[in-house]
Amino acid sequence: VFKKSSPNSKITCYLGKRDFIDYMDHIDPIDGVVLVDPEYVKERKVYACVLAAFRYGREDLDVLGLTFRKDLFCSSQQIYPPIDDKKKSLTHLQQRLLRKLGPNAYPFYFEMPSNAPASVTLQPAAGDTGKPCGVDYELKTYVAETAEEKAHKRNSVRLAIRKLTYAPETPAPQPVVEAHKDFMMSPAPLHLECTLDKEMYYHGESINVNVVVTNNSNKTLRKIRIAVKQYAEICMFTNAHYKCTVAELETDEGFPITPCTNLTKVYSLIPLLANNKDKRGLALDGKLKHEDTNLASSTIIRNATQKENLGIIVQYKVKVKVIVAMGGDLAVELPFTLTHPKPPPTPPPSRQIEYSTSPNHHETGDTNNDIPVDHNLIQLDTNYESGGQDDDFIFEEFARIRLKGHDGDDTEA
Repeated sequence: VFKKSSPNSKITCYLGKRDFIDYMDHIDPIDGVVLVDPEYVKERKVYACVLAAFRYGREDLDVLGLTFRKDLFCSSQQIYPPIDDKKKSLTHLQQRLLRKLGPNAYPFYFEMPSNAPASVTLQPAAGDTGKPCGVDYELKTYVAETAEEKAHKRNSVRLAIRKLTYAPETPAPQPVVEAHKDFMMSPAPLHLECTLDKEMYYHGESINVNVVVTNNSNKTLRKIRIAVKQYAEICMFTNAHYKCTVAELETDEGFPITPCTNLTKVYSLIPLLANNKDKRGLALDGKLKHEDTNLASSTIIRNATQKENLGIIVQYKVKVKVIVAMGGDLAVELPFTLTHPKPPPTPPPSRQIEYSTSPNHHETGDTNNDIPVDHNLIQLDTNYESGGQDDDFIFEEFARIRLKGHDGDDTEA
């Protein structure tokens, strides 16, 4: 369980995870608990807000009230004092946290819309400062008189979270492409056929490209060049397209291919972020910490009319190019999907427990004083058992992002 307290330690937010998965038919809900100090809050209220924003310019360029960002999704709710007609069922995690933290803990629950964009970060250059460009999500809890009131740093908690997409393994056609090129004074064309072993790949998986070259021309082929390219489309005002090579292979093994000879060979490439950390503008899967992210997953477009709400659309292609002596190269492209493996499903709604029946539900004069309350206990037992035990949580503090060359106070993790 991740936790983070406000600078004055008067409110603490507990969250079960930082990555929320889009399964295409549903999205993981954002559920957690906020521990409140009622003596500090007094007559004020505690609110929670989830905000998805697209930043398309560096933060240090924000001047004269003009910010290079657009809010794509925003949802807020009052946590304390709880609103009776808006109470929802407690998830299993919330019930256990409420039982452990005591009567001053209050739950929150957010559902993201189906068209919510995935978290994407454009990799900054070495000298860039501030928050990087891209789509980011933030969960904020704060103390205020009204929901519209500006939150103060001393009594607010900001948590960076991510929305990741899992593309279900539907039977997709195997990518295959053929091309030929005629040359002057040549009896027959140069023929190139390329095939991928499948359409969908998981991060870190090897991409196998089957290449068949039939050279019936009078030209000599010198070598072959294969590259995996990432294409990022920035959907804001005017469309901008960026491409970046994330894996590349160039070889002359089996070459030269002289006229009236053939070549059949399988080439393998693995697109990895570890080999592309110096490329500015490369699209990544959000950024909580550099070591736990990867190349951005392919964007799944459900409705082409809502492309602007996606912020950044990411696609991948394999480009195969045969280098011909004296010019006249032949190239083809094969699109494919790069995504995450299917994660374990979230518990179904039938496992939820009604808020009104929770043993820790907040009613005046109905507090169970026999349950010990320990707000800061960190249990180090790694033998996790889910058989109703409430003291086996491992609390991990949220840490700030440390971008290279920048330690800004406003960058939260």
